[in-house]
Amino acid sequence: MKTRHFAQLIALSALWGASFLFLRIASPVFGPNVLAAGRIGLATLTLAILMAAMRQRWPWRHWRELTLLGVLAVALPFLLFAWAALRLPAGYSALLNSTAVVFGTLAAAWLKEDTLTARKLAGCVLGFAGVALIVQLGPVTPTPEVLLAALACVGAAGCYGVATPLMKRATTRMEPLAIAAGIHLTSLLLLLPGAAWSWPQTRYSDAALASLLVLGVITSGLAYWMHLRLIRHVSAVAAISPAFLIPVFGVTWGKLFMDEPLSSGIWAGGALILLATALVTGFNPLQKLRDAATARP
Repeated sequence: MKTRHFAQLIALSALWGASFLFLRIASPVFGPNVLAAGRIGLATLTLAILMAAMRQRWPWRHWRELTLLGVLAVALPFLLFAWAALRLPAGYSALLNSTAVVFGTLAAAWLKEDTLTARKLAGCVLGFAGVALIVQLGPVTPTPEVLLAALACVGAAGCYGVATPLMKRATTRMEPLAIAAGIHLTSLLLLLPGAAWSWPQTRYSDAALASLLVLGVITSGLAYWMHLRLIRHVSAVAAISPAFLIPVFGVTWGKLFMDEPLSSGIWAGGALILLATALVTGFNPLQKLRDAATARP
């Protein structure tokens, strides 16, 4: 993997790590249905403007494929994470989201998009060990609502994992920007009825509106475009690997902007997660340095 692609994976992790904090702010105010639909609506608008500016055509003839991808990669995960944010701390959701790597690894192997190796499996194990150190789960009463919220997060992560190799296949037939716009538009149409039903109970606040704006424009619209462009150049498993790094940034943003306490294991956990990401993606900076040294005249 090239260094710039690895850097883009880190950037995506930073963006998506922040999204869990914004979900915690916005979901209790808007409610899950309105928040998910509003987030997708803003993302669709952002991507539609980019489509017009770059004079790209909408891939209407692929609407069936885009609808399936929209359900798996946008509609269900956004709705499930918004619902879970009412009941779980952001760190819990970020930790459970890391299971997307396992789902993605298995799905990519099943779809023949990637090979399942001992190195990648070791990376998955180290990644889980790292997030466990960073997000130290305190005593939580295992109420039915908490258990359902945890299952919702795992279900959302499973959707992400399965969708990633399918999106990689889609990039061979469509432009990344067109895919991003298409899956958000189809998802918006699917979630609008639920949002309309919940609209009378919706409340508003400046913080929630600002969070919704960031979630829609940046962590959804622009980040998905960046993600799909990256998928063209890396394996499906590598493309889903930011899920391991998301808890690192989730905790960091919480400390910087909400003064949340840092976990005692953040440094050791962060090192394990970086190693896990390198194993899953195949990125080896030491090998690149050796290659550069041997290439010199």
